Amino acid sequence: MDKYLILNCDDFGQSRAANKAIMHLLEERKVSSATIMPPASAFEEAAEWCRGRPDVRIGLHLTLTSEFSGLRWQSLTGRSSLHDESGHMHRTVADFEQYALSKDVRAEIRAQFHAVRKAGLTIDHVDNHMGSLYGLATGRSYLPYVLLQCAKRGLPFRLFRRIDPRDKFLASIPGAEQALAPVVALADTLGVGVPDYLLSHPYHVQEGETYDSFKRSLIDKLYSLPEGVCETYIHPAAEDIALEKLIPSWRKRVWEYKLMLDTDFAYALHDARVKLVDYRYVREHLKKSRLRAAGSFLKLMLAHRPGSSHELH
Repeated sequence: MDKYLILNCDDFGQSRAANKAIMHLLEERKVSSATIMPPASAFEEAAEWCRGRPDVRIGLHLTLTSEFSGLRWQSLTGRSSLHDESGHMHRTVADFEQYALSKDVRAEIRAQFHAVRKAGLTIDHVDNHMGSLYGLATGRSYLPYVLLQCAKRGLPFRLFRRIDPRDKFLASIPGAEQALAPVVALADTLGVGVPDYLLSHPYHVQEGETYDSFKRSLIDKLYSLPEGVCETYIHPAAEDIALEKLIPSWRKRVWEYKLMLDTDFAYALHDARVKLVDYRYVREHLKKSRLRAAGSFLKLMLAHRPGSSHELH
């Protein structure tokens, strides 16, 4: 099989510095797509830029948490259970899962779908900020509801069918692949496309890590990419002294922006024979798989119809 990579920029609309980097990478076609955050402070700027560029691939980054103390936002619906004592969305996934009421979460999800439509954006996939809807902290998952919303709109969603054993974070979660199997089966039933693999890397600068060592680690991933459709995500941002003081992971975000423009990374993509695709490929791949499955089922039924030499006894 060929190796396909979706390279998505998360947190589009988080800040003007994030927007600057993501816009540049989308314009230069260095990445596959970006997912936009309706509740975030720079959403309107990002949406305005996208409206003039219909060829750019944009998804919805469903945002139910607001983790950085210096950069907070409120929900679109204003429902109190979605907020902490400061009046902003909960900072951690655990707090969100514990305190947010299900009816309020569903209302906020619908409001964020409506916000991108009202902004004049056509999205082609959906994912989730911080994995708050996956039930990772307490088991309180909203994925079935999200998949239903995606199915209504014909949109793929960021899940994964398998875990690459070399992925240190995902492979360390006990039973993660088995736990997600029923959700992936539901996605398939609803016709919601999902990638084969999701590849992660640490958000923060690790002890002793430099830009060069970070670059080597991501280039190594390109050469060892599993067969099928993989997605990995970055959070690129331009240099911003003020935000660097407020967001612990800011330096890593600047590195990710720099890496996408690095000629070594571009060469490695080509040399490793990795095809950069977007979620349109996932959607079409699912359609073809479903057609093949339907064709196989039809052949089986015809082979065992009454009067057939293969009729079961």
